[in-house]
Amino acid sequence: MTATQGQLARFIVVGTGSAAVHLGIVAMLVRLAGWVPLVANLAGWMVAFWVSFIGHYGWTFRGTVLTKRASPQRFVLLSASGFLLNEGLYAMTLRWTAQRFDVLLAFVLVVTAVATFVASRLWAFRASTPLR
Repeated sequence: MTATQGQLARFIVVGTGSAAVHLGIVAMLVRLAGWVPLVANLAGWMVAFWVSFIGHYGWTFRGTVLTKRASPQRFVLLSASGFLLNEGLYAMTLRWTAQRFDVLLAFVLVVTAVATFVASRLWAFRASTPLR
């Protein structure tokens, strides 16, 4: 396995865990607390952000030569931008399709994950040295 493949595999593991937390919180808030899906999506992202950051900073992109301050700042900006993309796509799919809210959110999370990996690798953790 190449270093990039290993990094991608770790990204998928962390991202899957983060997405599961995100989706679980949204489903719980909508089904049990009666929240509107788009509002629940914000709450889900806020919790999943920490799962994602801790996993990516400490494992996926470990070995960064950026300062301990630069990568977190970049990741916050990247994650917030990803959330805006997520929320926009989610709002459109909720409005224009008849699919269940959780199915739509799962689709949107996969789409934004691809963009997030590329941006994380090329910008947020740019100076990372992938593990082998």
